[in-house]
Amino acid sequence: MEINNFKDMYLAELQELVSVEEQLGDALLRMAGAASHPELKRVLICHRWETETQRDRLTAILQKHGANPSAHTDQAMQALVVETKKMLTLLTDDDLRDEQKMLHLGLEEEKQIDVLLTQLAKREVNPDALAA
Repeated sequence: MEINNFKDMYLAELQELVSVEEQLGDALLRMAGAASHPELKRVLICHRWETETQRDRLTAILQKHGANPSAHTDQAMQALVVETKKMLTLLTDDDLRDEQKMLHLGLEEEKQIDVLLTQLAKREVNPDALAA
């Protein structure tokens, strides 16, 4: 019984990730449409493609296990998307929308957390999971 609960929890997490990827893909397309800098526009569109690929992989896993990929809507991502929509309507100046320093700072923060999470997974989480 405990294994089924773990499987259900895992599938629910994957459903949440599908929702995140789906919403992010839509938001990236809107941001690319609003961007005036050609390289920023290109990178956002490329990231959208990667996001859609990740969503498709998650969807395939869920479908393989008979789970509905659309069963969950991630509320946190939904709130972020709503705020992004608001910001895009407020910022009419290209320089404000494309401010490179802020975008670069956000990218660097994402890279740092990715490194930390990867280290944690390799050092503790993965070995603990294998030992269980």
